[in-house]
Amino acid sequence: MKKARGIALWITGLPGSGKSALSDEIKKVYPEFIILRMDEFRKIVTPKPTYSDEERDIVYRALVYLAKLMTEQGHNVIIDATGNLRKWRTLARKLIPKYVEIYLKCPLEIAMKRERKRLKTRNAPKGIYKKGAKGWPVPGLNAPYEEPKKPELVIETDKVSIKESVRMVKSLVCGNTG
Repeated sequence: MKKARGIALWITGLPGSGKSALSDEIKKVYPEFIILRMDEFRKIVTPKPTYSDEERDIVYRALVYLAKLMTEQGHNVIIDATGNLRKWRTLARKLIPKYVEIYLKCPLEIAMKRERKRLKTRNAPKGIYKKGAKGWPVPGLNAPYEEPKKPELVIETDKVSIKESVRMVKSLVCGNTG
């Protein structure tokens, strides 16, 4: 018996743009969704991450493949990952038939301020922008962040509340799960 394919929502944006917060709120509305958090995934795949370009490529490709396998088995997933290079999101779009890209657009200054104040890092490196100021590669600061060209949804998280963001995602998901 063939199972219906699941949907994959990739929530992308700068560190501190609100990806994990939105993922958590979506999970409350759709408890059947499985959140694939890059920061947790990376700790398993590379216990001592270097954040080199080569390492990022391996980890992101593995994350995309995991999301593909899960959706093939009928699971709905949220990919909570910066995905700073477009090629990884393009790969996901190519491999996952029900793929939705949600771009959390946020000015760098706001993202930096939020990141400084966040209490729960969910395995994300603490003080990422402070480390970036010392030369550590941080997307949007001193490493590229390639904005999506045609995401299914853009949410300006400095202008839209988390509640309104969830409403926007719900509307999008309802139109893509049929």
